[in-house]
Amino acid sequence: MSLPRKMLLSLICAVLLLLPMVALPAAASEQQPIVYVIPIEGTVDASLLRYLQRAFAVAEASKAEAIILQINTPGGLLSASFEISDLIWASPLPVYSYVRFNALSAGAFLALSSRALYMAPGSAIGAAEPRTLDGQAADEKVLSAWEARMRAAAERQGKDPEVAAAMVRMSIVIPDLDAADTLLTLTYREARNIQFADGIFDSIPELLAELDLANAVTRTVELAPAEVLARVITNPVVATIFIAVGIAALSIAVMTGDFLLPGGVGIAAFALFFGGHIFAGLAGREVVFLFAAGLFLLVIEAFIPSFGVIGVAGLSAVSISVAWAAAATGQGWRMLAIAAVVAVVLIIITLRFVKRSSAWSQIVLKYSESKDLGYVGPSDASDMVGATGTTITPLRPAGLAEINGKRMDVVSEGSFIPAVTQVVVVKTEGTRIVVRPQ
Repeated sequence: MSLPRKMLLSLICAVLLLLPMVALPAAASEQQPIVYVIPIEGTVDASLLRYLQRAFAVAEASKAEAIILQINTPGGLLSASFEISDLIWASPLPVYSYVRFNALSAGAFLALSSRALYMAPGSAIGAAEPRTLDGQAADEKVLSAWEARMRAAAERQGKDPEVAAAMVRMSIVIPDLDAADTLLTLTYREARNIQFADGIFDSIPELLAELDLANAVTRTVELAPAEVLARVITNPVVATIFIAVGIAALSIAVMTGDFLLPGGVGIAAFALFFGGHIFAGLAGREVVFLFAAGLFLLVIEAFIPSFGVIGVAGLSAVSISVAWAAAATGQGWRMLAIAAVVAVVLIIITLRFVKRSSAWSQIVLKYSESKDLGYVGPSDASDMVGATGTTITPLRPAGLAEINGKRMDVVSEGSFIPAVTQVVVVKTEGTRIVVRPQ
């Protein structure tokens, strides 16, 4: 065998020997388990539910080994927390809770809805008494249902249900942990001491080691830009600002007749308000149709007066559409009331600046007709009743007459009066002089 052939054969053998060594790491990486770390942050609401539904679907499609919910929330809506809890329980993947900072109110319920509860040093869980949107304690019906769900979630995790109930009712006391006039809130140490937490870990990698997933690859599902925008817009404070800007801008458009700029701003503000709430699942498209119908009725009222009937109907439709779009109808009415006050302030401030601009003179007469500017108003002719004169032109019924030595526009009582006829002033109506033959 020649030397080149020997070299070629040696090269082929070397490549064949090295191929398994190159391929093995790739195969090992393909078999490496995947764990999704999904954050639960901010208010628990319908927009968070939409995000979690998408995140769970991505984790399931990726054949992940587990999902870890990294929780830091002050709570939120009971309705949204119930649906998120159902989502967690229905997941085919094991779901674990890791309280990074706070799991309060609805956050405590979500932490208990998973397979196991883990906490980080410095974290806390509890204070789960349900309250209305205006800060008042919920009625007994809601309180009882919420307590039952908290107890059931704790029992599902093998925790003491009485501890979960003490987070809901002040009257339930856990010795050495809370008093009769306080809601139970546990620090991470207290939760560990009473075995309410399944473990305390400084980080996700430490928790993965506890779950026998130390070699797992961690992934997350980022919030889409539309989801971020929806969560911002559905914040009650931000939503109220959008409503106020929308009301103020549309009002200024009607007052000034400039529908291009202020009208566009108003429509954009309401479009963002309704779009964010619809995307977050808080409202349906029917609120947009109701809002559009209300605006249409208000426009009709502006051009076809109906003694306020159409205007009231339009205003009611707009108001109801805004209230229905909110997370709760009561919250919507409060947002609308606050927005109306803010809108009045915005209108006053805006019009003060607009009056200083050159555009204002195109809308409103800038100069007054005063004597200083040479304007002389019509004189009062009431003292001429009884005065006599002679017609200069025929009166058919209007014409000219000379009365008290002055040429004046006069009218007859309705009959024809020839020229050069003696007449007498019988009455005046403002500057209108009525005469009859003498």
